[in-house]
Amino acid sequence: MAFKRTISTIGAAALALSLAAGAAAARDLTIVSWGGNYQDAQKKIYFEPFAKKLGKPVLDESWDGGVGVIAAKVKAGEPNWDVVQVETEELELGCTDGFYEKIDWEKLGGKDKFLPAAAHDCGVGAIVWSTLLSYDSDKLKDNVPTSWADFWDTKKFPGKRGLRRGPKYSLEFALMADGVKPADVYKVLRTPEGVDRAFKKLDEIKKDVVWWEAGAQPLQLLASGEVVMTTAYNGRISGINKTEGKHFKVVWPGSIYAIDSWVVLRNSLNKQDAMDFIAFASAPENQSKLPDYIAYGLPQKQAAAAVPAAEAADLPTAEANMVNAVALDGAFWVDNIEELTSRFNAWLAQ
Repeated sequence: MAFKRTISTIGAAALALSLAAGAAAARDLTIVSWGGNYQDAQKKIYFEPFAKKLGKPVLDESWDGGVGVIAAKVKAGEPNWDVVQVETEELELGCTDGFYEKIDWEKLGGKDKFLPAAAHDCGVGAIVWSTLLSYDSDKLKDNVPTSWADFWDTKKFPGKRGLRRGPKYSLEFALMADGVKPADVYKVLRTPEGVDRAFKKLDEIKKDVVWWEAGAQPLQLLASGEVVMTTAYNGRISGINKTEGKHFKVVWPGSIYAIDSWVVLRNSLNKQDAMDFIAFASAPENQSKLPDYIAYGLPQKQAAAAVPAAEAADLPTAEANMVNAVALDGAFWVDNIEELTSRFNAWLAQ
């Protein structure tokens, strides 16, 4: 897996002072997130301002996820990453296996400052985000998709579809396309018959799917016209519409929302700076700037309350956008991700 590295510039004078004083750690604080226009926004509102406050460089890298990557870093002894943004099952599995430092919640003002699902012993909620159906309204004008049933309808909407590679999301969306109500998705998926049903539904469009892995890819697929519609992260869609003038649309009903969290890897050489960074990124005056760039919901309650109403309407946490939305069941995926990933990979190879 290739990783991207950049340095948030703090000015030559500050860097020279830091080096001259010998104050730098064995290596600089390294923060890892998801790349693309989301990480571009994070650089502007978190990484670069924090580097100035810290008085020394902050490095940032991007990754595509996977608790196995975290495990390898930690088991090596002294990981070369410090702060990492992780998804729900990576948070749960990594915490259980002791891969993360415990969060200093006093530094963050207490757990009650955050949404309950964003306050974890090992992680601090960074965003509330949704995976949903998206399409290019410049290409689909009169006849537009409004449901997962439409996503599966290759006669009504001919062309390739984009899905995130893996069982998570693919199985849930398949069940909704097959008529399962959003509220019942995990009830059905917890049965062997439900899993079989989801894979059988995926069979119907297997030859029409372009599988993507990194969050920037579905935007590229839509922009190039390689797919007629795709699953995507809601914030990425709003971000590219703002920055590049695209007219991509999203379908909120049937979307799946989740919380990503900041964690600090065990035995981080920059543990204190890492905790300070999380506190900085979680401060209401900083976190509330994120929707200016990308439409992700905010787990810090005061930050969420500070978002202007016009911007809040585009967030997954908006009341209208929660209608028939599904909360990602982290417990289900912690218990089943390994087995279902093996089955998914075998199915894909057939």
